[in-house]
Amino acid sequence: MALQATYPAYQESGLPWAPKVPQGWNVLRNGRLFAHRVQTGFPDLPILEVSLRTGVRVRDMENLKRKQVMSQKEKYKRAAKGDIAYNMMRMWQGALGPAPVDGLVSPAYVVVKPFEEANSAYYSYLFRTEAYMREVNKFSRGIVADRNRLYWDEFKQMPSLVPPRAEQDQIVAYLRAQDAHIARLIKAKRDLIGLLTEQRQIIIEGAVTQGLDSATAKRDSGIDWMPRIPAHWETCKFKHIAVFNPSRSESSALRLSDEPVSFLPMECITTDGKLQNVESRKVTEVWEGYTYFRRNDVVMAKITPCFENGKGGLLDALPTDIGFGTTEFIVLRAASRRIRPAFLAKLLSLKTFRVLGADAMTGAAGQQRVPLDFVKNFRIALPSLNEQDQILSALQTATAEQDTAIERIRSEITLIREYRDRQIADVVTGQVDVRDWVPGPDDVVADEDLVALGGDEEIDTDGEEDDGDD
Repeated sequence: MALQATYPAYQESGLPWAPKVPQGWNVLRNGRLFAHRVQTGFPDLPILEVSLRTGVRVRDMENLKRKQVMSQKEKYKRAAKGDIAYNMMRMWQGALGPAPVDGLVSPAYVVVKPFEEANSAYYSYLFRTEAYMREVNKFSRGIVADRNRLYWDEFKQMPSLVPPRAEQDQIVAYLRAQDAHIARLIKAKRDLIGLLTEQRQIIIEGAVTQGLDSATAKRDSGIDWMPRIPAHWETCKFKHIAVFNPSRSESSALRLSDEPVSFLPMECITTDGKLQNVESRKVTEVWEGYTYFRRNDVVMAKITPCFENGKGGLLDALPTDIGFGTTEFIVLRAASRRIRPAFLAKLLSLKTFRVLGADAMTGAAGQQRVPLDFVKNFRIALPSLNEQDQILSALQTATAEQDTAIERIRSEITLIREYRDRQIADVVTGQVDVRDWVPGPDDVVADEDLVALGGDEEIDTDGEEDDGDD
């Protein structure tokens, strides 16, 4: 059945972020819709994690790499099925959702229990709209902006829209059906990116481990993962050709400056080394507690699953001379007489390096990291600078088709997600009327399909505050 574009009549809400709402809708503070739940001491409950796009779900414990190792589970908070759990520091990014089962969330989360008139799934959609997340920033408090927290006392004062309960239920059913359609479309596009990336990686691996001329004489390398190499190449370890985590003291003259610099959260760099949506912050805001780097340094993610996915790359397009970013980066600076920065980035992207690094990881589930010593002592084969330049030039041409296709598909996914965000905002604020919508045979919702709405790098596993460099 076709949807009516708008409701028959609207009324003033008194809210700047949703000035007109359908007649019959109310506005109440969150304290009238939710109660604060603070319950600990349930160590046998499953651990929950949150995707910034799809909400709360049970953490996958089947994979041995992510086996939970937690000594203080009794301090974790219980979230009953249907409760909303949100990360105090990241709710403004959408780190929230309704618990699908009784489970445990980090002490850094707030857990709220919905009253009868509140469908927690509807409010999870509402709370993740761009307009509402801006309101979250206004109600959050802290010493500096990027450390602000939304505590229960502030959350309960925030006003929210209140459609009739039956209407909330209908909105949720409609949006879940649309999410399922969009998730299946995104999954198909991500699968295609995976195939193109695999093709691209095969081309890169062959060139940077064997060179461009297959007829070149080979020799034994003494390296387990790459037994034969061109006879004229040398072997070495990463620590012989790069400086690791260079000191910010080299830029100490800027320490007290209000000059803007580039800031890179993990989501700002893709799995093939492209920068996207780079943030800008003042030097004084990020000097302490973040990872330092310069343009043309190479960064690589050290935490799972970002490391395995290949998050990282050459910062040749960094908008400013220096920058700061997540403490989950390892920074490498190429030794100018031994290796080109771009060639160093290619070596760090090798699949074998990622697989062996994942096997060497240490730490608790969802927080495992590749050891710095593993990276420093990883053995590689290295051609001359002139041959590196030849390989890099050849790769630029050889992978151009895959690069163009991947970029186009990523842009399509971005547009699809932007459409979804607009659709959600219009429906949950009553700008589009879905009361007469009736699900059709294709409006099938499978929870596992909805994972495609997010991404492996967008999981906020426990909400613990990042304390700084390791």
